[in-house]
Amino acid sequence: MKSLTANLIQVSLTPVTYPAGMRLMIIMTCLAISGCNASIYTKDGVTDGDSFYLAPRAYSDDDPVLQSWVAYSLMKSACQLELGGTNPARNSDYGCEFTARRHLLEAWESQRAEHADARDDYLNSLLRVRDAGFLDEYTVRYFGRPHWQVPAEVRVADFHAWQRDNLRHHRPQTHIIGSWNYRTL
Repeated sequence: MKSLTANLIQVSLTPVTYPAGMRLMIIMTCLAISGCNASIYTKDGVTDGDSFYLAPRAYSDDDPVLQSWVAYSLMKSACQLELGGTNPARNSDYGCEFTARRHLLEAWESQRAEHADARDDYLNSLLRVRDAGFLDEYTVRYFGRPHWQVPAEVRVADFHAWQRDNLRHHRPQTHIIGSWNYRTL
């Protein structure tokens, strides 16, 4: 006598031929699922929500690079919440991005002062951008959106000239340490 588990495994390995109507229904269901628009759930990598939650790792890992990005994440999400709207996770604003990047660099400098062995090529490159006076331009160039209101003082042409000599093969980065979700009531 076979055990129940053996019978289930044997049944699941048995080839099955479904009737034509059932096959059509399975195919239509698969097509409907594959045709779903993923932007309903995410858009530009952002999940919907009205509350920002830090990742649990942010509380326990004292990695200097991670903690610098935690500072960025908190600053940007706080700014997005301040902008308001029905879905703050979707807010994109020059001021929010610029302020969060500036805060990221302040946190990185503080972390490097505490941890002499702290290294990160991207954050060090971003420090060079800021020290050259182009953090505004960098923010607009790499993260700008058409609807942003950008200060008139932004020197795009000067930044492009500086960029050619100082940021060859540069890849901008953003690390959000947390996620947006809806507040539970």
